[in-house]
Amino acid sequence: MASTDMKVGGTAVPDINGKAEAPHQKLRLGSLTALVVGSMIGSGVFSLPQNMAAGAGPLAIIIGWAITAVGMLALVFVYQSLATRKPDLNAGPYAYAKAGFGPFVGFNSAWGYWLSAWIGNVSYAVVVFSALSYFFPSFGDGNTWQAIIGASVLLWLVHALIMAGIREAAVVNLIVTVAKIAPIVLFIGVVVVAFKVDVFSADFSGLGNASLGSITDQVKSTMLVTLWVFIGIEGASVYSARAERRKDIATATITGFLTCLALYALVSLLSLGILNQPELAALKNPSMAGVLEAVVGPWGAVLINIALVVSVAGAFLSWTLLAAEIPLAAAKDGTMPAFFAKENSRGVPSTSLLITNLLVQAFLLVTLFAQSTYQALFSIASAAILVPYIFSGAYAAKLAMTGEAYQAGENRTGPMIVGLVATIYGLWLVYAAGPAYLFMCAVLYAPGIIFYAAARRQAGQQIFKPVEALLAVVLVAVGLLAAYQMWTGAVSPF
Repeated sequence: MASTDMKVGGTAVPDINGKAEAPHQKLRLGSLTALVVGSMIGSGVFSLPQNMAAGAGPLAIIIGWAITAVGMLALVFVYQSLATRKPDLNAGPYAYAKAGFGPFVGFNSAWGYWLSAWIGNVSYAVVVFSALSYFFPSFGDGNTWQAIIGASVLLWLVHALIMAGIREAAVVNLIVTVAKIAPIVLFIGVVVVAFKVDVFSADFSGLGNASLGSITDQVKSTMLVTLWVFIGIEGASVYSARAERRKDIATATITGFLTCLALYALVSLLSLGILNQPELAALKNPSMAGVLEAVVGPWGAVLINIALVVSVAGAFLSWTLLAAEIPLAAAKDGTMPAFFAKENSRGVPSTSLLITNLLVQAFLLVTLFAQSTYQALFSIASAAILVPYIFSGAYAAKLAMTGEAYQAGENRTGPMIVGLVATIYGLWLVYAAGPAYLFMCAVLYAPGIIFYAAARRQAGQQIFKPVEALLAVVLVAVGLLAAYQMWTGAVSPF
C-alpha cells in the first residue's frame, strides 16, 4: 500500500480523483512504469516473510500468489476498462459502485475505501515504531505506550504540514522510491545466493505443522496479506491523463504489476529457504530484517529497518492526504454530508482531514489497550476495501452484459469474463478473510448509515429504496451482533 498522489520533476501527478495540481508533463513508458511500481510498494513487502509464513507453508504460499496474480490482474484490467469507457466517473473507485448499483451501495464503497485508507495509516504508524524498536526496544511491536506517543506525534506533525499546504517534494519522493526498491533488490540478490533447498522443501506442504491446517486453510490465510500489498493498484489508471501515448498506460500498468508480483513472491518464497516456517512465523516485523540478519549479520537488519522507516514515513503523508480526499470527493458529489467538503484557504480538506486523523488517533489508542498488531490492522484495512473492489468488477461485468459504453458489434465477452473474475476474486477474499475481520468491518460500516442518511436529507432525496432499507437493516443487525461477539470475547480481530 503506497501513495497514489505524488510529484515527478516538481509537477503533480493526478490524485485518485483525477485532479492535477500543476500543468502536465507528458510521461513516457519508463516514467509511467516507475509510477505504477511506486504506487503499489509500501510497507507490506518488508513484512511479507512473517505475514505469509504465519499461516502457510511453501506450497500454499505459491498457490496464494497464483490466485492473487489472476485476481489482481483482472482488477487491473477492470480499472483500465472503466477509466476508458466511463471517463466521466472520476471521483474514485466508489463512483463505479454508485453508477452501477445505486447510491447506498456507492456510499458503502466510498465509506469502505475511506476506512481502508485511514486504518491502513494506523498500521503504518504501528509498523514504523515496530521497526524503530530495533534501535529503541521500548517501542516493542509498535503498540507500547511509548510507541503510541511517538505515533501520535508523527500523526499530528503530518496533520500540521498538510494544513499548511505542504505536500511531497520531488526530492522526497525520489528518496522514498529508492528506499523502497533498492533494499528489496539487494535482499533478493543476497537471499538467492544463500538459499537452501533442503530448508525450503523440509515441510513443503506445511501439513507437518498441525496448527496450519489444510492446504485450503493455509491458502486462505495468505489472501488478505497478498491483497494488502497490492492496495493502490486502482490508482494506476489515473496516470493515463499524463501519458505521452495513451496506449503506454496499459503497458506500464501490466509491467508494473508483474514487477511487483515478482518482487513480492520472491521475497516471501526465498525467505522460506533461509529460515523454516515456524522460525519465520516467530519473527517480529519488519520480518525482512530478521531474514537478512540471519544471512549477513546485524547490518542487514539495520538496513531494512531504516529503509522501512523512510519508506513508510513518505507513504504515511501520502495516504493521509488520500484518506482526507476520499470523503471530500464523496461530499462534493452528494455521497457524504456536505461538511466533509469544507476546505481551508490553501485548498486543504480541513474538516475531512481533522475527522480522519481523530479516527486514526482513536485507533492508535485501541492498539495500545487491545495490543493489536500490524498484521491485525492491515487485515482489517484489507477487508474494508473489498466492497469497492467487488462492485468495481461487478460494474465492469454489467457494462459488458448490457452493452452500455460499447460500440455496436464490439466484442464484449472478454471484458465480461474479466469483470466476473475480478468479482469472484473479491468474493473469495471475503470468504478467506474469515468471521473476525468481517465482523470488525460490519461494526465499522454500520455507523456509516447515519452519514448516508444525513447526505440524502441534505440533497432532499429519499433516504432508502425498499431494497436499500433491507440492506441497511441487515448491516446494522450484523454490526450489533459483531459488537456483542467482540465485547464477550467470542470473536476478536486483534
